[in-house]
Amino acid sequence: MNFLERLLDGVAVEWKPLGEVAEKIYSGGTPKTGMAEYWVDGSIPWMSSGEVNLETVYETEKFITEAGLKNSSAKFVPKNSLVIALAGQGKTRGKVARLRIDLTTNQSLASLTFDESKVNSDYVYHFLKTQYENLRQISSGGDTRGGLNLQMISNYKLPIPPLKVQAEIVRILDTFTELTAELTTELTAELIDRKKQYNYYRDRLLTFEKGEAEWKTLGEICSSISAGGDLPKNFAKGQVDPTDEFPYPIYANATGDNGLYGFTDGYKIESDAVTISARGAKIGYHAVREGKFTPIIRLITLVSNKNVVSTKYLNCILDMTPIGGTDGGIPQLTVPTVKKISIPLPPLAEQARIVALLDKFDTLTTSIREGLPREIALRQKQYEYYRDLLLTFPKPEEVEAHLNSMEKSHG
Repeated sequence: MNFLERLLDGVAVEWKPLGEVAEKIYSGGTPKTGMAEYWVDGSIPWMSSGEVNLETVYETEKFITEAGLKNSSAKFVPKNSLVIALAGQGKTRGKVARLRIDLTTNQSLASLTFDESKVNSDYVYHFLKTQYENLRQISSGGDTRGGLNLQMISNYKLPIPPLKVQAEIVRILDTFTELTAELTTELTAELIDRKKQYNYYRDRLLTFEKGEAEWKTLGEICSSISAGGDLPKNFAKGQVDPTDEFPYPIYANATGDNGLYGFTDGYKIESDAVTISARGAKIGYHAVREGKFTPIIRLITLVSNKNVVSTKYLNCILDMTPIGGTDGGIPQLTVPTVKKISIPLPPLAEQARIVALLDKFDTLTTSIREGLPREIALRQKQYEYYRDLLLTFPKPEEVEAHLNSMEKSHG
């Protein structure tokens, strides 16, 4: 006997349409377009379909006025109700959220209110989360367009175990949700602490007393400083890994992994180097790139003279170096401007020591940053496993087939 069977203790579970289970099912509305006064100084929380992704709603982005409410088909929805997205961009349609405040909604959301003495709304919420794909399949208009309607929602059936069983299922599944939230908070706080520690030691290690380092311009210590050019003749945009045909990366004016534009069959930079974004909102962003790559427009490449400065030290010290741009219009860096930037230059052995220490701190920070989504994904899988285990009730046709089989076997 599994856990769910022990919970039920032999009690049969009846499947009922949501229209019978819910007290009311209704959609919201939006006041006439162009009526800005319906939103200015609004005090009534108004929920759009996109906010269903919050899953549990404690606040909304917009607030509507009393006049706006009266001039729309929107209605008040009491807290502890549920909302289901009837339509919406991307994968929104079919998602469900529970409300922890009184609010009103737009027309793309169906609101479901419940008598808690008859059915636990949080139980219905957890069950409907398991029905996301099914709800999308019954909606009209295919995967990208169309939607659900109130009749489809009203006719949708769900299993109704005894209230005490519903409450126990909710307790278990909410516990998983709370543990995931606590873990996320703890790991996020630890990540922030690690970043602060890294920045503190970086600032100390890269602050030099008089005589500890020479000041040199980048033009003096780099073998070459060049601006990126046009795209090569042969390339694959969006390719994320090297292939035999296109083995060399192309880097563009963007941060982190977004800087990888694609791959090509040749390269312009043979050595490892530091690239600096030369234009736009991310101007001054810099990163170490491994050798044999092609930089394209709006990206400046610094190849260090390895007898004088290491590539990693150069990248680290640029964190502490003001990197300006041209005045007026869209800010941008130029090669002549970059050549004039001065940095402190200790001996190579000291550069290596500084880089090694910072790499250790960076590894700690990175492990937490990369581990955070993994831990959250693991907790989500655990939640889904137990949710499915607790909410997989035999459907009416399955029960009937089982009874018929038993009758035949006893002939």
